[in-house]
Amino acid sequence: MNIVKLSYKNIIAKPLQTFLTVLILSLSIGLLLGVKQLNKVFESQLQQSLNGVDMVVGAKGSPLQLVLSTVLHIDNPTGNFPYNEAKKIAENKYIGSAIPIAIGDNYKGYKIVGTSVDYVDLNKTSIEAGAMFNKTYEVVIGNAVSKNLNLNIGDTFYSGHGMIENAVESHDDYPLKVVGILKPTQNVIDRLILTNLESIWHLHEHEDENGNQDHTHDNEDITALLIKFKNKRGLLFLPRNINENTPFQAALPKYQLDKLFKFTAIGTKAITWIALSILFVSGISMFVSLYRMVKERAKELALIRTYGANRNTLILLVFSEGLLVGVFSFFLGVLLATFSLQTIISLIKDTYKQQIYLLEYQNDILELLLFIFGIIIIATLIAIRPIFKMDISKIISHES
Repeated sequence: MNIVKLSYKNIIAKPLQTFLTVLILSLSIGLLLGVKQLNKVFESQLQQSLNGVDMVVGAKGSPLQLVLSTVLHIDNPTGNFPYNEAKKIAENKYIGSAIPIAIGDNYKGYKIVGTSVDYVDLNKTSIEAGAMFNKTYEVVIGNAVSKNLNLNIGDTFYSGHGMIENAVESHDDYPLKVVGILKPTQNVIDRLILTNLESIWHLHEHEDENGNQDHTHDNEDITALLIKFKNKRGLLFLPRNINENTPFQAALPKYQLDKLFKFTAIGTKAITWIALSILFVSGISMFVSLYRMVKERAKELALIRTYGANRNTLILLVFSEGLLVGVFSFFLGVLLATFSLQTIISLIKDTYKQQIYLLEYQNDILELLLFIFGIIIIATLIAIRPIFKMDISKIISHES
């Protein structure tokens, strides 16, 4: 007797019920796997992008906005402040390094960042082709910028004022020249265009000379200082001192992102509980399906017994039916989760110009597979109860 073949025939004999069970189960599996993976990807990506930055100093405003705009580059900056004032802060004895950045321009949606060579080292990358920027209007581009915009060494382009691609104002008289391309990092620097601070200042000085009345970078302003402490004592004293005694603000990236994760975790948990609820319903649906099979096909099961099959064979038949439905639903759910994740990542790439890669989630798949296997076993154990009470002679005589 081919148990799998017989189980398959039982499944296709009730297409609507099977379809509903598979649909509910695969949706719950896809939701659980997708939410778990997406949460891990975002948390890993954001934490990786911190690169050990202990504190960010910038203009007064929202500390979270300051971190998102200057460390992760996914928001607009809170403002600018004079570089001379920033240098005074950088001289503090608790500060190990202070890297200035000036932002405010873009090219086709990719941010142009004025900074120092140390910013490249901070992001743990180096030049893949060409050389580091050295003169005014020279730029080094992230690997994603090079690939997505097909920019190569020696190419020139004109920057646009503002953070959005369709900015009206542009610096058409002062082309920026690509002199270097960075190695890929799967980090925020992949989608940035880097130049020296002088390039940013000169662009806006020329803009003022042309009468556009833009004073964003007057007096050699910068947007933020990215600070690493020499030791933990700086973490205790400096942030409060800057916030209370200066016109600037100090934000702690790790603290701000932890707050963000706690806030977003509410939505993640809600979706997870919804997915678990659907999974519970799908488990009930599977039990009902198997139980109805045992009750409605009592005569067929009794006849199988008369042909020499023992009780364990019938139990295996019921289990095989549940296993086929469960395994098919599981792989369908994994495909659904993978497709959805790729779609979301593609949208993020288009919106934020950032390539995000899925993490390995074999362990998550294995855990979920074992969980589904447990549901199948429980559903089978409950559904096979009528088999133990089966009176073969009575069933056959009653149906004759």
